[in-house]
Amino acid sequence: MADQIEPFELGVSEQALEDLRSRLRGTRWPEPETVEDWSQGIPLTYVREVCDYWAEDYDWRAVEGRLNQLGQFRTTIDDLGFHFLHARSPEPDAFPLLLTHGWPGSVVEFLKVIGPLTDPVAHGGKAEDAFHVVCPSLPGYGFSDKPSASGWTIERIATAWSELMGRVGYDRYGAQGGDWGAAVTGLIPQADPDHCAGIHLTLALSARPEPGEELTDAEQRSWSARDQFIRTGRGYSSQQSTRPQTLGYGLADSPSGQAAWILEKFQAWSDCDGHPENVFSRDELLDNVMCYWLPNAGASSARLYWESFRRPAPEPVSVPVGYSRFPKELILPERRWVEAVYPTLQYWNELDRGGHFAAMEQPDLFVGELRAFFAQIR
Repeated sequence: MADQIEPFELGVSEQALEDLRSRLRGTRWPEPETVEDWSQGIPLTYVREVCDYWAEDYDWRAVEGRLNQLGQFRTTIDDLGFHFLHARSPEPDAFPLLLTHGWPGSVVEFLKVIGPLTDPVAHGGKAEDAFHVVCPSLPGYGFSDKPSASGWTIERIATAWSELMGRVGYDRYGAQGGDWGAAVTGLIPQADPDHCAGIHLTLALSARPEPGEELTDAEQRSWSARDQFIRTGRGYSSQQSTRPQTLGYGLADSPSGQAAWILEKFQAWSDCDGHPENVFSRDELLDNVMCYWLPNAGASSARLYWESFRRPAPEPVSVPVGYSRFPKELILPERRWVEAVYPTLQYWNELDRGGHFAAMEQPDLFVGELRAFFAQIR
């Protein structure tokens, strides 16, 4: 049957893991950067240290086991196979919640929050805070299939996600996302207006002031920070949105290159006081990189930028919207800019710590934000 859901268990072969170790040990390294910071990119010393650990000490089987215990599944939607996590709550009145990752993330971003979301009583919360959680891997990411033809835009993904939520048995649900996950989540109410009850976002790239309008001091600081990111921080997106295939050859062949491409963003986009391992463990960082390396997803994940990067701003949605502004997010819009894009904004909170990878960086704060917003619409 085309709508069949099948259990999925990760079991990466030892041959694949040994190939990874061999490639890491044989890396041809560039010369070091000529500065003392990260301004030219991720430093050689750190990449070598991480790759040495990856080759000699890292244990993929640990996270593989965690994913298998959570409940992994696959199903085919619109002729493409999708991987997803589905963790049901023990609470009978739990609210279904769809979590969507972005680039350079994966479903492992949510491993710290799935327990508190599905079983709040066991994590110091209340039974009425419980969620059933569905976490799909985007097309071309992780263990979902890679599209073989163009056309998998964020609009098409939003439609697929609405099909997925119905297929797993939920006729009313909420959705949450950041990065590409925010772009997809913002379109789900249009794709599934009869079933999506509300959305929560941590990024709103289309939120901006009107041309020529006078800005407050706080708004001017936000806009200046956005301009700085546009000038110095978007080289990755220019490449991925124009020539993802060219980039893919290096990422497919070199695990050190794939790691550097991703880990530099975990330093630049997180609230880590200058070093990613101030907030993430090395194993956590590599768990995420492995979701790109093992399925050879460097090119296919980048291709989503080519498909969707210059899409128009989303149409206003009719469902309630929540927005949590973490202070080290890529772009920090002001509330009125977000309200212009999402007139149904009914929850806004500015956090004192956390960045682009909020669920992974500050899981307690992230869980608290979802509980606070979705309590209003359950």
